[in-house]
Amino acid sequence: MSPHALVARLQDIGIEWFAITDHNSMANCPAYEAVAHKAGLYFTWGVEIQTLEEIHLLAYFDDHAQAKAFDKELYRSLMPIDNDPDYFGDQVIIDENENILRVEPRALINSSTWDLATATEQLAAFGGLAVPAHIDADVNSVLSQLGFLPAQPEFDLLGITARLDLASFLESHPELSQKAFIRASDAHYLCDLGHGFCMIHVQEATTHEILLAASQAGGRYIDNTKIER
Repeated sequence: MSPHALVARLQDIGIEWFAITDHNSMANCPAYEAVAHKAGLYFTWGVEIQTLEEIHLLAYFDDHAQAKAFDKELYRSLMPIDNDPDYFGDQVIIDENENILRVEPRALINSSTWDLATATEQLAAFGGLAVPAHIDADVNSVLSQLGFLPAQPEFDLLGITARLDLASFLESHPELSQKAFIRASDAHYLCDLGHGFCMIHVQEATTHEILLAASQAGGRYIDNTKIER
């Protein structure tokens, strides 16, 4: 999943806009962004936060300065446990040429000390878009961890897994029928890219436009029809 290999794969399958959402860290976003821009792809800074309840919450940013400031606060919120490289592998931070800049010692796989409400409040303070990840998943989703989608904090957009039959899912969860959804591959390997994606019809590649598409404003919309590439 190096930047050049990832971008080449995205070009092969026709993906034009993507985000990197590493676990509890945005340290590698600059490298992927640089390679994406050189290839003419749109890139959004992102991170997958694991909250105190072990809920995965996606965060997306348009403003890089705010993203970096948020990333520092998120890092401070992580449990002070060292990574075990023999078990989890080295957590490397790279540049756009895939040189290793440093190795992150703190275990990024663990939870933040923020609960869902606090994480969402922090994101709002730094201009981030909060999207509960893979809500249909059996683990680390809002529904798996809480059993329901809380009224507060309120989310305008919900993430779904790559192969979910959304219509069938909504039959089981009619309380979510008025929500907007965004499908992504959540790929951990190059071969998984393109197994889940959505067509986002917007005027520009920004999180603000995604929210407008979620509410179908001005002809914008999100098409979650599953078509593997």
